Amino acid sequence: MIPAAFDYESPASVDEALAVIAGAGDREVKVLAGGQSLIPVLRLRMNAPDLVVDLGRIAELRGVRDDGDAIAIGAMTTHDDVTREPLIRQHALLLSLAAQTVADPQVRHRGTFGGSLAHADPAADMPAPALALGAEFVIAGPSGRRTVGASDFFTDLFTTAIGEGELLVEVRVPKHTGWGAHYEKFNHVAHTWSIVGVAAAVRVEGGTIAEAKVGLTNMGLVPIRATAVEQALVGQPATADAIRAAAQNADQGTNPMSDASADEDYRRHLAKVLTGRAVLAAVG
Repeated sequence: MIPAAFDYESPASVDEALAVIAGAGDREVKVLAGGQSLIPVLRLRMNAPDLVVDLGRIAELRGVRDDGDAIAIGAMTTHDDVTREPLIRQHALLLSLAAQTVADPQVRHRGTFGGSLAHADPAADMPAPALALGAEFVIAGPSGRRTVGASDFFTDLFTTAIGEGELLVEVRVPKHTGWGAHYEKFNHVAHTWSIVGVAAAVRVEGGTIAEAKVGLTNMGLVPIRATAVEQALVGQPATADAIRAAAQNADQGTNPMSDASADEDYRRHLAKVLTGRAVLAAVG
């Protein structure tokens, strides 16, 4: 299908992009990052914006840098770059592993890390790992830049803390150097959205789980931190029995939906099974 007609702007800097958005007035504006979510929506005419602002020319939004106790990832960094970047693999391995599971190579080369997070699809694979690692989101707007923690960034279905006239420009991820990590997902068909996904990062000392962080994909309208699992894991031996026992808490505090792909009870079952697998893989 062919999208409805719209105006198109391709700014060369963040400031220029913000100015274009601010100058749109009452017209509906959509921001184009990698386009892997927006373009199908436009083609199906599920949305018909007056103006599309393409961020593809803004070089400052790409790349990864060491920022002391965190790594900073530009919002326009592609999923493929996230899988390959040495800084991410060293200090935030969970993000790299999760990015490897996103769709297919074509999508990973075009889709962007920040675009996926800003789209906030509950079935998307990158929000739960970002939440589990305690990422911070740098948002630029007409009044300057502000930082929002991951627990406050995802607010509802396809909704984030990014306000009108603002852009996500960078994601800061605290370093988890030396942590084991794994992202486990289940889908009916390869390259489709996750029915349920589990992001796990674990630090083991002397055979005991010292710290654990677990995020859940598609177990509610927003990504969810499996705090009951984390608390049950800490102080336990890094053994299969202890991990599987802790994983039985995975559905606590969740609100999974029933749809054509799976009902609520099946998603709760999957969350427990996949959490056990993810944590076991993370501890090696």
